[in-house]
Amino acid sequence: MHRPRLLAAGLLACALALLVAIAASLAVGALPLPVGTVLRELVAHSDSEASLIIWQVRLPRTVIAIGVGAALALAGALMQVLTRNPLADPGLLGVNAGAAAAVVAGILAGVGSQRGHLLLALLGAGLAATLVTVIGGARGPGTADDGRLVLAGAAVGACLTGAIAGVTLLDQTAFDRYRFWSVGSLADQPLSALVTAAPALLAGLAVTVAVIRPLDVLRFGDDSGSALGVNPGRTRLLALIATTLLCGGATAVAGPIGFLGLAVPHAARAICGPRLGWIVAYSCLLGPILLIVADVIGRLVARPGEIEVAIVMGAIGAPVFIALVRARRIPRL
Repeated sequence: MHRPRLLAAGLLACALALLVAIAASLAVGALPLPVGTVLRELVAHSDSEASLIIWQVRLPRTVIAIGVGAALALAGALMQVLTRNPLADPGLLGVNAGAAAAVVAGILAGVGSQRGHLLLALLGAGLAATLVTVIGGARGPGTADDGRLVLAGAAVGACLTGAIAGVTLLDQTAFDRYRFWSVGSLADQPLSALVTAAPALLAGLAVTVAVIRPLDVLRFGDDSGSALGVNPGRTRLLALIATTLLCGGATAVAGPIGFLGLAVPHAARAICGPRLGWIVAYSCLLGPILLIVADVIGRLVARPGEIEVAIVMGAIGAPVFIALVRARRIPRL
């Protein structure tokens, strides 16, 4: 079997795994439901307690996990290729902190609507990404040495996190409103939040698709890319815009969720190699799978309560990051 067919078969396997994860997300919770009951209620909506739990609580939560997981995974894949740094991640590069800082500023200014938080998160993510790029790249996006952008992101993120902590400690009202958003959770998030963020996420996906081929060409160097008709500066700018839209939109919906954008592209690259098109396709499936699995684990380990998905993702992602840092040979992008 040729390699494209093998990779297509792998995508099909990932799609089936995603369906299994969705079924688990709909069945697992404080009140466990048999999979048969879940399927029956999805097909024939009734007035039973199980139907109310599935349609009003777990299904919106699962749909949000799919959108947020895919967006963060794509943002991570783009960020790693954009910076040519395998340790890059939207959270590690300060994008999440920028979105959070903008939301805190909006809370202080009296902005309370979902749409207002979305716009502020997008603006903050964009400003943070631009600042990190300026600090970490001497000649523009993607030109910094490995590790420099991560260090710049850590510095910017630390400054913004400190500013957030200072503001919220001084303003009790801001602290009360921000702490629920900042945890990074899929619980109690209305589906309307994802609908509000959908334009930004879809725009980010469209720009991602548009820059797949140019970014693939730039892997061989700017000179080779220019010879093949690719504009390096414009391509990197579009990739940065896509990353901002995807990460900012996802953060506005579910709050800051780290490490997913780091781990998923590495898993996709291990399966399909360095071709960005296949990495994007696999990330769109692996991201939701990982986020849903983390969410289900959070419900299982603290039943009848739950642990927020960002905390579970930290427990999963931190060892991955440590393993990458300690690896004898970090993959080159």
